[in-house]
Amino acid sequence: MKNSKLFLIISREFLIRVRKKSFIIMTILTPLLFAALIVLPSLIMTLSSGKTGQEILVVDHSGLCQPYFQDTKEYVFTFDASANVDEIKRSFPEDLYALVEISRPDSLLDVSVSAVSSKQLNLDAKSLIERNVQNAIEKHKAQQYNIDNLDKIIKEIDTKVNVRTLNLTDSGDEKVVMVEIYMAIAYIASFMIYMFIFMFGSMVMRGVIEEKTTRIVEVIVSSVKPFQLMLGKILGVGSVAMLQFMIWILLTVGITVGVQSLVGFDKLAGSSGEITQVAAAQGGEEMIEMMTSVQNDSSFAGDIMNALSAVPVTGILVSFVLYFLLGYLLYAAMFSAVGSAVDNEADTQQLIFPVTLPLILGLFIMIHTFQHPDSALSFWGSMIPFTSPMVMMARVPFGVPLWELAVSLGLLVLTFLFMTYLSAKIYRVGILMYGKKPTFKDIYKWLKY
Repeated sequence: MKNSKLFLIISREFLIRVRKKSFIIMTILTPLLFAALIVLPSLIMTLSSGKTGQEILVVDHSGLCQPYFQDTKEYVFTFDASANVDEIKRSFPEDLYALVEISRPDSLLDVSVSAVSSKQLNLDAKSLIERNVQNAIEKHKAQQYNIDNLDKIIKEIDTKVNVRTLNLTDSGDEKVVMVEIYMAIAYIASFMIYMFIFMFGSMVMRGVIEEKTTRIVEVIVSSVKPFQLMLGKILGVGSVAMLQFMIWILLTVGITVGVQSLVGFDKLAGSSGEITQVAAAQGGEEMIEMMTSVQNDSSFAGDIMNALSAVPVTGILVSFVLYFLLGYLLYAAMFSAVGSAVDNEADTQQLIFPVTLPLILGLFIMIHTFQHPDSALSFWGSMIPFTSPMVMMARVPFGVPLWELAVSLGLLVLTFLFMTYLSAKIYRVGILMYGKKPTFKDIYKWLKY
């Protein structure tokens, strides 16, 4: 009988929320947002461009820079060292995007550059002008040393070092790993747990306040015990959270794959030549070499694929589900206790701070942890139940001993049971208290009842 009542409460909480328009809208819009964050950067790089054919007049008094300025799709450069700058400024042509004046070299062979335009010069044009002038002056300064084959010498001594990181497995084999990939996974997983716990825990609190305000709870508790009501509300909202989370994953993956297949990887690949040409025009020989080295470095791309294949996806997903569920249950119990103690959401500010403080603290420790996963702060943060859902998820991608995971999860379960017991005592009294804003002293008395 008790189980049937609990199931009815869980079903009620579940159905009330999944039938809301806000649930349907957020369930659809959130994957679209996630997919956009994944796809848009590539689309913007591939498809977007500024206004084409904008003329920039360069008055180069140094006589050094013209060979380094190449026309691009957006900008066309015109050189006229004898142009009257003052006269052009007085009657600035409408078809002229910008006027650039380069001074004569001083005693240190440095030049000053000014750019005048009728509207704000964009960052792309400013960076392009700075880069080209810098390349010209650096080349001119190097030539003053009168060293044969100086360019060749500079290219030969220019060394780039990439550290290839490998891990030894239990069998003694080597596997390629990339710390950047693990840091990204750790940050994303930990932040998602923080966001979901806060979001769905707050949903429980608002639901309790709403039922208390409308006096519906007085009818409900006449048939079930307050503890059953609290537990049913927590599990009902938790089931909504898991359903919404699974839909988000499936829709995000589906939308991302669908958009990429429609846009086509061939378009991204086909645009690489254009990107290289633009990079060459904007950055000179150095940019050409960098783009060429990236495109030709198949071993680097192979290392990325090997590192991705070595990521323990199953372990990370299992840990994510466990820590999300237990972390949600722990904080939802505390959120429900806060909701039962007040009459409206505005009164929660004082009582909610002790609940949200460990969450925020865990977020800060998490930021430290994905950079230093084996530090003492990271270890204890992953053991303390109030911070372990975020901090341990920041450690899991880097590899955590099973005994640490077992101890952390065990402590989290015990703390959830204990906090549920305390929250139930607060909930039992507070759910039927009206008209008085409780203090911490009042709540302490409720715990002793």
